[in-house]
Amino acid sequence: MDPGDPACDPASDPATRDPTGDPTAQSVPTGQDPLLFLQSLQMLWSTRELRQLREEAWRGFAALDDPLTSLLDMLDGSQGWRGRGPSLEAWVACELKRWLQTRPRPRPAQGSPGLKQLQARAVRVLAESPPSLVEPLVSIFQLQDADRSPLLAHIHRLHQEGRFKEAVVLGTKLQLQPDLDFETMSAPLLLQDKVHLVERYVDSLPDLQQRLLALLDSWCQPGFDIRVVARWYPQVTSVRLERLSPRELSRQVLRLLERYGLDPALCPNMITQQHLAALRYLCHKRLVERSLSQESWAEHVQGLVGQNQWLQEQLLQLLTAHNDAAVVARCVLDLSLPTEQLPATVATELNRLRLQEGTTEAPFEDREDDHYQLPIAREDIYFLASWEALSRHQEELLQPGQVVGVDLEWRPSFCAGGRPRASLMQVAVEGRVFLLDLPKLLSPAGGPAPRAFSRLVSRLLSEPSVTKLGYGMAGDLRSLGASYPALAHAEKQLRGSLDLLQVHKQMRVVDMPAPGVDGARGPRGLSLLVQQVLGKPLDKTQQLSNWDRRPLGEGQLVYAATDAYCLLEVYWALCREPARFHLSGDLARSLRLGRSDRSRMQEPPRLQKALASPRQVPAEGVAIPEVRARAFRVVCDSMLQGLARSLRCLGVDVLVLGAGEDHRRAAEVARQEGRVILTSGLPYQKLRAQVGAGRCLSVDCSLRARQQAKAVLRHFNVRVTPADIFSRCQACNCDQYLKVSKDMMKQLVWLGSHPEGPSSTAGVSPGCCHPTGLLRSFPPLFLRFGARAGATHAVSDLP
Repeated sequence: MDPGDPACDPASDPATRDPTGDPTAQSVPTGQDPLLFLQSLQMLWSTRELRQLREEAWRGFAALDDPLTSLLDMLDGSQGWRGRGPSLEAWVACELKRWLQTRPRPRPAQGSPGLKQLQARAVRVLAESPPSLVEPLVSIFQLQDADRSPLLAHIHRLHQEGRFKEAVVLGTKLQLQPDLDFETMSAPLLLQDKVHLVERYVDSLPDLQQRLLALLDSWCQPGFDIRVVARWYPQVTSVRLERLSPRELSRQVLRLLERYGLDPALCPNMITQQHLAALRYLCHKRLVERSLSQESWAEHVQGLVGQNQWLQEQLLQLLTAHNDAAVVARCVLDLSLPTEQLPATVATELNRLRLQEGTTEAPFEDREDDHYQLPIAREDIYFLASWEALSRHQEELLQPGQVVGVDLEWRPSFCAGGRPRASLMQVAVEGRVFLLDLPKLLSPAGGPAPRAFSRLVSRLLSEPSVTKLGYGMAGDLRSLGASYPALAHAEKQLRGSLDLLQVHKQMRVVDMPAPGVDGARGPRGLSLLVQQVLGKPLDKTQQLSNWDRRPLGEGQLVYAATDAYCLLEVYWALCREPARFHLSGDLARSLRLGRSDRSRMQEPPRLQKALASPRQVPAEGVAIPEVRARAFRVVCDSMLQGLARSLRCLGVDVLVLGAGEDHRRAAEVARQEGRVILTSGLPYQKLRAQVGAGRCLSVDCSLRARQQAKAVLRHFNVRVTPADIFSRCQACNCDQYLKVSKDMMKQLVWLGSHPEGPSSTAGVSPGCCHPTGLLRSFPPLFLRFGARAGATHAVSDLP
């Protein structure tokens, strides 16, 4: 029984009150013996008659001459409360605390000899108390105001005994944190990954909050070995070293910085670890993915490394791990890194570069022909940094009935401090792209020009006759609103929009990866969509460039315009050939339905219904490529055994998950072997998200197996020929055949109908694909029809 349960408060129970509202107003005798009182409650406690127990306890409290002394007498005279389970004594202490709160009585004055004696006894009891007794004893005897010496001695004793949690909890309850050594109290709990207890320990104490961050940050310093700290506390046996790596500790420090609202500069080691993680990421983008320009890479890395010698050494290690000496030499040269420890091949290449005038871009830069190219001229890209310049293009932006592409860019951030503000807003119309300099157009805040610009953006977003295209548009508009208070309601104002990210999730493209597949290499996101629809991916080498820099580089201007304009071209291509991507036959018409309703346009249900229902039923009029039964490969949920057998009878290659096998296994098999997933119930949404739309089908379990099979074949447009019938084994999915003589077939038929026959006939233990096991797997009808169709494992000339 939890003594802290609010439901145990008798003051809130009408059954414990008299008509005047006093729960203890009944006449009760005084001078009751504490131990007899405890015994009188024991029977009700054992039967868990809570209502009567409360009534009896509250009457008994009123009968005690000195309830505080009586409670200590009860605890001294009983042994039942010293365990860790629920006890009557702990419950009585909690009820007495509540009783005292509802019936104020004269108490010994603070500092009086009587109260000091009670507090001294209470401290002795506290030394043996379970956690459930700590709070009521502290409250009843005002131990937070008692003599601190015995309390501190008790906490130190708990700590020496290795009871670190009890020591910290008691120190928190008694508000003794200023008198205790912070590192001594908190380090053992941090080693055990009990950060929440330490957070409670420093709650509302700014000085200790800073000391907590300083301690964790000291463990993040380069070369620090947390095992040294662990050796200081041998009583800590369950050290969570995996949770104390510099990376994990940096995350904890960052979380606490945000929670307490402190300056990240207080944690220099955490910042260094963040910079190291950012360097790893940037080197991977530049050297492995090759998706970051040398100029952007050098600018970001220089800002991260600065003059930090340790980070310079780490960067050199990251670079030299790459086997392209020319690339490494170029990076070293651009950043003016120390050259003393460079490999000989890199040093030679570095000297060659220094002799050249005007070094060139790294040799692996992709050619323009490999990426989608902006189809408009450079002079049709307008960079607008003033309201006067922008106002001349208002009519073009707000032209009714047109389609515009909208995108945002901001400077990437690799350290603590939150996401930086948006730097650029791109708006593409047919034949032109407008790049809006947000910091300039919205400065100074509240000025007439920024107000006019905010009104223009609001009109553009809220105009239902202008279709706004984006990719992850909701997130972009949230970032825009978070960056500039004048545009805080941008997301709510959106009308007449289409998020191509939602369309992308509905697409199915043959021989192309599905969006969002874990571990998929190559283009992702919008770049993948552009590749699937327009044939080539986007060039993302400028994506992580410094978008706060002015003037923007030529490559940045073209990249920003391309990101917005490609949305238009993707949209037009989808409208021209929706069947090619298994979309609605009239995508354009679907987009123009219900534009005025913002909630519909947020996640266009009409479009989604036209694309695919929750069960992936294809829209009418969509030409789905025909698939031969023997070329159709699926993996089935273990609950669809009947469907699997029916499909195998029709020649479909079907794998079935084993009983109890994790559903995620189906996604792995589907990706590795190019199979379609057939499932039912709750796993559908998770599996569909892993393999993409069109590669996972939810089967109606209310149908019979044959009906399910017909629905699957119809959905995927699978053609079954007579040669496919019974071309696979229902039990094992095998499609290999064995020709036997007429006599052998007769013998096999006999064995199939007499499983108790002599084991010496076969000579081996019959399995599914062994002739004997085969006959046991199929009924006689299957054998007769299969012999005629030439599709059974064992084929003969039997009639």
